[in-house]
Amino acid sequence: MDMVLLTAAGVGGATIFGSLIGFVFKKISHKFSDIVLSFAAGVMLAAAVLGLVLPSLEYGGQWGLLITVAGIFAGAVCLNLIDKLVPHLHKMVGTDLEEHRNADLNKVLLFVAAIAIHNLPEGIAAGVGFGSGDTAQALLIAGGIALQNIPEGMVIIGPMLAAGVSPKKTFLCALATGLVEVVGTLVGYFAVHVASFILPFALAFAGGTMLYVISDEMIPETHAHGGQRGATYALLVGFCVMLVSDVLLG
Repeated sequence: MDMVLLTAAGVGGATIFGSLIGFVFKKISHKFSDIVLSFAAGVMLAAAVLGLVLPSLEYGGQWGLLITVAGIFAGAVCLNLIDKLVPHLHKMVGTDLEEHRNADLNKVLLFVAAIAIHNLPEGIAAGVGFGSGDTAQALLIAGGIALQNIPEGMVIIGPMLAAGVSPKKTFLCALATGLVEVVGTLVGYFAVHVASFILPFALAFAGGTMLYVISDEMIPETHAHGGQRGATYALLVGFCVMLVSDVLLG
């Protein structure tokens, strides 16, 4: 349990860490943020497949394939419904930050809400990993999510400061988005820990949410500024780093 709490704090804290970087570098170059985000997308892609989808097939037994496919689509549909209520991240941050200087404050707050809501299933994915009992895989999944949260936290700061939000309130908003991830991690852990029979579906559901975020949010954002080739290679590097780590850790 101590490991789960520490990991939850680390995953949520990554967003806060990114926001602190955002305060220092209020105008982060898209080239840098896209490379970091692409690398994180590759790590998350490997984590979703190796740490969630494949174990779901293994634990599902006779009905493993059906349960896994159903879980993946359930996770994706869940986030699709969320996207109906909040703006897409790549629509909000897919242009130069200078273009957000005249942004309406309500739009900026919706942007922050979108990040917070998307952090919940990511936290659940990390918690489900621990609930499965495979600590090594859980740490790899949490690491991939944390990597993604750093640039996510970075891009929160600029638009909010430009919209006239005070630095203190801006930091509190970033803190809140990180705490959402902590809550999600604990929910994912206890849900699986209490009812182990739902583990195959829960793993696939968490994998589906991660795959949806990668495809719908992260890849479009990293390909929105003309650096597609660099972003693609960064994704492949992230995937391979995760793959090597998974093999070496057994």
